[in-house]
Amino acid sequence: MKNLKIALSLLILISITSCDDFLSEKPDNRTEIDTPEKISELLVEAYPQMSYFDIAETMSDNVFDSGMVQTLIKNEQNYNWEIQTETTDIDTQAYYWDACYRAIAHANKALEAIEDLGSPASLNPQKGEALMARAYSHFMLVSFWSKRYNPATAATDLGIPYVTKPETELVTKYKRNSVREVFDFIEKDIEDGLKLVTNNYKQPKFHFNVNASKAFASRFYLVKGDWDRVLELSSDLGSKPVGKLRDFPSYDLLSAVDQRLAYADSDAETNLLIVSANSIVSRSYYSNRFYLSGARYPEIFGTATSPYLKPWYYNFYSSNSSITVFMPKFYEYFKYSNVTAGIGDPYVAEVLLSNDEFFLNRIEAHVMKGDIALANDELDYFLSTRTVGYVASDKLTEAKIVAKYPVIADEYTPFYTMTPVQTSYIKAIAETRRRDFVHEGIRWFDVKRFNIVVNHETANKPTNVLVKDDNRRALQIPLHASNTGVELNPR
Repeated sequence: MKNLKIALSLLILISITSCDDFLSEKPDNRTEIDTPEKISELLVEAYPQMSYFDIAETMSDNVFDSGMVQTLIKNEQNYNWEIQTETTDIDTQAYYWDACYRAIAHANKALEAIEDLGSPASLNPQKGEALMARAYSHFMLVSFWSKRYNPATAATDLGIPYVTKPETELVTKYKRNSVREVFDFIEKDIEDGLKLVTNNYKQPKFHFNVNASKAFASRFYLVKGDWDRVLELSSDLGSKPVGKLRDFPSYDLLSAVDQRLAYADSDAETNLLIVSANSIVSRSYYSNRFYLSGARYPEIFGTATSPYLKPWYYNFYSSNSSITVFMPKFYEYFKYSNVTAGIGDPYVAEVLLSNDEFFLNRIEAHVMKGDIALANDELDYFLSTRTVGYVASDKLTEAKIVAKYPVIADEYTPFYTMTPVQTSYIKAIAETRRRDFVHEGIRWFDVKRFNIVVNHETANKPTNVLVKDDNRRALQIPLHASNTGVELNPR
């Protein structure tokens, strides 16, 4: 590892009187965090307040060249796995990098304040939340800006700085930890946090409550390949989590606007962690040329993609004669700072963790443990809740899965080995996850984890191919960070 100078914007401390005001004074001039209430207030900002959805989704194979004449520069750069030159715009790589480290700064300040107060048991819930929040932001950073986790190379692969103390200087010297070190730190924070988190919040869906913490931990251990831990964490879901998954059939009764509102509703049982992100992701369907196109979306959502050969309960709409299509998931709230001038900031409620992902993680762990019959039953239950006209006789069988998702040599190549049957089921689960979380970027993490080749076509240009182990699978360090000494990723 190399010493480096890094300006991560971690020095800025939240004001207790206003969560939107940051202080740049010296540490001895900052607001003192000396009560449980102030610590809880601080933790409101311990979550990334920016969105990664558009970044991750556009890099995946869910996105195509729709043929729109114009697009945003950041959309085209994401599509071509390039570093973004726009560094002062929301929904950019640099903004998400900063948002994660800003969230980490708040978590670290809360942990320091708890320690200064003597770490009483009464503050265990706040400590647990801070640890989980710190682990989450670091996990997202290493997931984007480092190579995929591989225990054979993790000790030498470049990770990201894992920051555990509040900053006291404008420019702080850090080490860029290895991927293994980052994962070890994340695991420790997760396990320590899981022992302390609680559901005792006025709005628990906006905090790392117990189930949100378990769901995040299951995502982490899925990437790491610890199947037993995934199953242990998800045991409360059981094999048929009735009433806990997203109720897609009910959306048929709602308008597109109401579907947007319903998707991230805190009353929805499946939604475990929600954040209000400063984002224009709700506008992507008409501003992004590289998006889910009307001509190509049947490749992912058509009846032929169903193992039952029946339609899905996914509703799509378009505002441009099906040049691009979208599933209504995001409702934008525009907060005006000057109504007369029409100036303000857009915010979108985004679901960061859900029972749907949690349950799919559980099914995948069963597959990798060799419990194919149990995985088959659970996958059948999940898919039945997304299928129009499902009847008991449609039930999945191993033969159906193997036929629908045949093994293709070197298509799925995780760091661990899989039997042919396991490979077919993993493909089925990955395609299910791809559909369920369209527009939310989750597909990119599977592309990276399974080392899936992605072909991005652009009219009148050669196809841009993201080959296996392509260095572009790790985002390039943002310009403002590399300019202050953060080592660049290889290209």
